[in-house]
Amino acid sequence: MLRLAALLLAAATPAVAGQAVPIPRSPGLPYAAKSLPDRIVLTAGADPSREMAVAFRTDSAQQTAEAEIAPAIDGPSLGARAVRIVGGSSEIANENGKALYHQVRFTDLEPGRAYVYRVKGSAGWSEWLQFRPASAEAQPFRFLYFGDTQNNILSIASRVIRQAFHATAAPALVVHAGDLVAQRDNLAHDDEWGEWTQAGGYNYSIVPQLPATGNHEYLDNELPDGTEQYVLGPHWPRQFALPANGADAAKATTYFVDYQGVRFIILDGTAALNLGALESQTRWLDSTLAASKARWNVVLFHQPIFTCARPNDTAKLKAAWKPVFETRKVDLVLQGHDHCYSRLTAEAGKTASAKARADGKVQGPVYLVSVTGSKMYGLNDRASTQPDRVAEDTELYQVVDVAEDRLQFRTFTASGRLYDGFDLIRHADGNRLVEIAEASGPVRRCTGQTGPDGVPCTADPKD
Repeated sequence: MLRLAALLLAAATPAVAGQAVPIPRSPGLPYAAKSLPDRIVLTAGADPSREMAVAFRTDSAQQTAEAEIAPAIDGPSLGARAVRIVGGSSEIANENGKALYHQVRFTDLEPGRAYVYRVKGSAGWSEWLQFRPASAEAQPFRFLYFGDTQNNILSIASRVIRQAFHATAAPALVVHAGDLVAQRDNLAHDDEWGEWTQAGGYNYSIVPQLPATGNHEYLDNELPDGTEQYVLGPHWPRQFALPANGADAAKATTYFVDYQGVRFIILDGTAALNLGALESQTRWLDSTLAASKARWNVVLFHQPIFTCARPNDTAKLKAAWKPVFETRKVDLVLQGHDHCYSRLTAEAGKTASAKARADGKVQGPVYLVSVTGSKMYGLNDRASTQPDRVAEDTELYQVVDVAEDRLQFRTFTASGRLYDGFDLIRHADGNRLVEIAEASGPVRRCTGQTGPDGVPCTADPKD
């Protein structure tokens, strides 16, 4: 039997001291599918002013994908004008038994108007959930950016996610830079997805999510000749009802969304590096940016162009994508993978970047790397000289405010403390970057075995 099948259907790790041991499970085994819907996640259509989609899970008794949607009203009779919509369903079998994932698309929405929806399980409906499509025109909005959650998702990473929602007024979108889960043998895979959706809770069902795949969204499939090949895990295409407008060689994991003056372009670094999809994605990236009429262009993917932890940058992606970002004047490049924090605007280093700002020169793209979860890597030997701002052994979230001529980027620690911040100000010839003084405190780094909080450092060197 292929290793992939074993990963999906069994709950055993390789033998330890001659005896197989079970994969660790979330405490209390809470993640078997039930008769009411769970794992409800809202995603944006390519035109989120007119289309949204929802994915959710039920037990096998609910064979059809059913939702009801209605214009939101101020009274309690939410179902009076509801319309029932049927979508598609797909079975999944794993450590928690069989279940069905369902996806339903809401189309022909009225831009900017609030709607309510609910989804059906075999025992009844979910609660009514409210969302608002984007405006048809460019208007100010706010979005959240999360790096890797990956490990200890519910026990540790959830605090950061919830702090971000609690502290941020009305985010319109959430973008995830990959490795939402670990999807290896450190926790049952379906439990990890259960923890991920529980960490975000109802927020993920009312605020559209824009996820990118990381390497951990893929499984290692052992082929008959003994070689291994990455295969997209079974949860991804079921848990996210994404736009089907991506690169031909990575249709399930690449896409773009135009939201109120911003074009978000999501790439798949793993497919590019390991599955032969680099050329296809590069062509699609260039054409998608060339066709963009948006005021701002933001690119999201996992493996960073400039690393803050590893000895070497991601050479293939750097050679293929960095020239496109620069030629097409991308504003922000949002990444994960390195389990540290980095903001970088000049490959020549932060001294060159500071001089360019002082001389009033155009700067961009701005390359960001961040981490939300508990897994930490130590900063590399370039971290002191190349990025403009770094952090080690630190959980973070980012809040980005979009206006016509300004992007305000703010990075907060898990406890809600402002750690980094800058404004990108649009001029006729390009962006000027202005750092904000209130975010210029001490750099969070480990000193020997002691972390920046005065407790043991958890950031491991990445070879």
